[in-house]
Amino acid sequence: MYADAETYSPPPFKLERYLAQHEFQARYFLSASDCESLTLRELLALADPASRAGWEDLGLGYTESAGHPALRAAVAGLYETRRADDVLILAPAEGIWIAMHALLSPGDHVVALFPAYQSLYEVARFLGCPVTQWSLTPTPTGWHLDLDQLARHLTPQTRLLVLNFPHNPTGYQPTPAEWTAILDLARQHELYVFSDEMYRLLEYDPADRLPAACDVYERGISLSGLSKSFGLPGLRIGWLVTPDRAVLTRCAALKDYTTICNSAPSEALAVMALRAGDTILARNRAIIQVNLATAARFFAEHAAQFTWRPPRAGSVAFPEWTGGGSVAAFCQMTLDEQGVLMVPGHLFDLPGEHFRLGLGRRNLAAALDRMGQILRKEGA
Repeated sequence: MYADAETYSPPPFKLERYLAQHEFQARYFLSASDCESLTLRELLALADPASRAGWEDLGLGYTESAGHPALRAAVAGLYETRRADDVLILAPAEGIWIAMHALLSPGDHVVALFPAYQSLYEVARFLGCPVTQWSLTPTPTGWHLDLDQLARHLTPQTRLLVLNFPHNPTGYQPTPAEWTAILDLARQHELYVFSDEMYRLLEYDPADRLPAACDVYERGISLSGLSKSFGLPGLRIGWLVTPDRAVLTRCAALKDYTTICNSAPSEALAVMALRAGDTILARNRAIIQVNLATAARFFAEHAAQFTWRPPRAGSVAFPEWTGGGSVAAFCQMTLDEQGVLMVPGHLFDLPGEHFRLGLGRRNLAAALDRMGQILRKEGA
C-alpha cells in the first residue's frame, strides 16, 4: 500500500519540527492556532454531576477502541444527522493518517486545498498518490478560492478531495452557496471528501457556519476535535464522523495498528468539555473578537509594513509582511530580540512573505506590542 521507500518517504513535517524547536522556549507564541487552554480546575468547575462522577470514579484500564459510548454520543450531538455509531474517537493527527490509509491506494489522484497543514497532503503522497493543489489566492480585500479551478483539477483518476474550513492558516470561509457547489462537484465525480473541520464552531457570525461534510454528503468524512475550537489540545481527543460505515470500519481496523484505544482520563474530560461546550465556545469566540479588533488596529497603524486580510472564521489569520527583507528574517529577529515566536509562511510550503497570526489567546496584545518595539527600533 505504501509508495516505494526508495523513491519517496515523508519529508520532515516543517511546521511541527519548527515548533518542537521553539514553541516551549519562546515567551510569546504569536502564531498559535488553538484557543486559550482551559486549566483542569476550570474544566472541572464546568462539569455536570454525571461527568464529574465519571471523572472521580474513573477506572484506568483499557478503553473501548472506538471511544467511550458517552463520548461518541456527545460528539454525535454536534452534528445534525449523525449518531454515535457514525463516530470514531482518536487523536486528531491520527485521524488524518488513518483516513488517508483507509481511502487511498497508490495512483489515486488527490486534490487538496492549499496552503494546508502538511499531513493533509503529505500522507497521500507517501501512499503513492499524485496530489494537485487547489490554491487560495490573496486579493487586496481577502482570500479567494476559484471553483472553476477545482473543476479543471479533477480527472477520472481523482478519488479524494481534501478540504479545511474554516481554513488554517488564512481564516478563509466559503459562503454556504460555495460550499454547496463544492460538494455538488464532488458528488458529480463520485469523490470522497475529507473535511478538516477543526476550527468549526468558531464562526464570528453563526449564520456563516457551514453544515459539516458528514451531515450533507454521503461520502463526507469530517475530522474535528477538542484541540482548536475548545482550547483543549492537551487531551489529544479528536474524531472522525461519516455516514459511510464501510470507511469507518476500515478506519477502526487501522486504529488497531496505531493507538488501539484512547486515554481513559482524556475521554472522561472530553465528555465533560462537550457537555459544557456552549460555555467553552462562547468564551473562546469572545477572546477572538477582542483579538480581531486589536489586530485590526495594529495592522492599520503599520500599514506600510503589513497587508492585513481579515479572516472570516476560526482562530488564525495570515497577514503579509511588506517591510524590508524577508518574513523569515523578520520572524527570526522578533524571536531573538523579543521572545515572540511567529510561523513564517514557508513552513506551509507557500511562496511569499506571509506569517500565521493566532487570534485565540489572551496575550495577543502583549505579543503585538513586542513586535511593535521591533518595528519602532528599525524605524519602520
